[in-house]
Amino acid sequence: MADEEAKALGNAAFSSGDFPTAILHYTTAISLSPTNHLLFSNRSAAHASLRNYTDALSDAKKTVELKPDWSKGYISLGAAHLGLNHFKEAVAAYHKGLQIDPSNEALRSGLADARDSAIREAFKGEEMWTKLRLDPSTRGFLKQPDYVKMTQEIQKNPRNLSSYVNDQRVRQSVGVLLNFKGRGDKKEKKQEMKERAETEKILGTTAFKNSEFEAAIQHYSKAIEFDDEDISYITNRAAVYLQIEKYNECIEDCDKAVERGSELGSDYNKIMVARALTRKGTAFTKMAKCSKDYDPAFEAYQRALTVHRNSETSSKLHQAESAKKEWERQEYIDPKIGDEEREKGNELFNKKKYPDAIKQYTEAIKRNPKDHKAYSNRAACYVKLRAMPNGLEDAEKCIEIEPKFSGGYFIKAEVEFYLNEYDNAMKTYLEGLKHDPNNQELLDGVTSCIQKVNEAKRGGLTPEELKEKRAKGMEDPEIQSILTDPVIRQVMSDLEENPSAAKKQMENTEIMSKIQKLISARIVQMK
Repeated sequence: MADEEAKALGNAAFSSGDFPTAILHYTTAISLSPTNHLLFSNRSAAHASLRNYTDALSDAKKTVELKPDWSKGYISLGAAHLGLNHFKEAVAAYHKGLQIDPSNEALRSGLADARDSAIREAFKGEEMWTKLRLDPSTRGFLKQPDYVKMTQEIQKNPRNLSSYVNDQRVRQSVGVLLNFKGRGDKKEKKQEMKERAETEKILGTTAFKNSEFEAAIQHYSKAIEFDDEDISYITNRAAVYLQIEKYNECIEDCDKAVERGSELGSDYNKIMVARALTRKGTAFTKMAKCSKDYDPAFEAYQRALTVHRNSETSSKLHQAESAKKEWERQEYIDPKIGDEEREKGNELFNKKKYPDAIKQYTEAIKRNPKDHKAYSNRAACYVKLRAMPNGLEDAEKCIEIEPKFSGGYFIKAEVEFYLNEYDNAMKTYLEGLKHDPNNQELLDGVTSCIQKVNEAKRGGLTPEELKEKRAKGMEDPEIQSILTDPVIRQVMSDLEENPSAAKKQMENTEIMSKIQKLISARIVQMK
């Protein structure tokens, strides 16, 4: 069996939830291809699904050993560490993966879970008090009743941490409990500052999730002070400013992140710079709802795409462009000018200059999108030019805007009649007559449809078939009810002996509808 075949069988078993079988197939594939990182990653996921986190960790470590620049390997590594409650190691794994692929949502989500779990675990049990008692930087806090009370509250419910994170003693304790200890030499001191910055970031993210935005800003600001080489702290603070609609502050932070990221270089910072520019574009887009100036947003998005092309920025640029077009469309609306443009179109229509008339009606619609008459008139132009799909579309839009306007029904029915859809045309004429019962054009249209329907049906059936159809129609209760109506019986008689009298009677839409039912059932035929 080839390794690809074994891998395929493993994937199939994994997809169906049969993880033990998946592991067997992946193991076979690994024996045939021992340097394929994908196989170890897949088997790690299968072990994790069975909560065999020790085996999952072993395979995940092999995955990143074989392919250290593959970000998805760190998802497996982080998940395995998290399953084993190795929270600090899980944080490190996810963080490493994000350095390779900062936009990976699975890594970002995993990192957030690992950080939250690390904090919850840090404040558990008697070990917490032991760590605080043994560390010189926190030992003295234990003699302070208010500190002890705060710590007990956090221990009862880690979510209470957000209520006390502004206390310097609590922040110091978090660093100690997460094993961020002080160091002596310059290199170690720098590492300590980075870890303190990371602690502040964790606290800031917790505060942001709890909608405690001012606290989040303070923590991200502290992180920036401790470490100016990680611009994610700046972009995170910008995100908070964006959330609370402090757009100028957001833009200022984005500019700082772009400047610092450009100085630092690296592919990671390039991606972060693009993110900062995208966030800046979003802030400008929000501001444009009042200023109507979208150009700064376009510039920021386009710069972001130049630095690092990604679907999120492209989507936001497209949304901003659409927002500007919609604003311009709304600004262009002026019903008074729309009426003037429609009148110009009418003049051209009367001169049979239909293409020119269409241009004027189109301008009228731009000026007043709710002008049903402009749609009806433009539909009439399309009908004259035999552009029936366009005519039908405009007629239906006319009816949608003003359902009581008979002109829309007439134009729509004309199109349907031209397309030999006589039954549909009949229905449209009748619908129009409900709103305008005395409209002669609609009445004439109904008569024309009856004649066409009758011709088509009479010509397509033999006498025997016609007799059979009539027999079946007579069994319909509705047909029987119509035939017992004395008015209908008189109209049927007139259809045979006095067609002009019948036509007069059928100007009544209710009578017309019933006669149409009889025609459809082949009970009567028009002469």
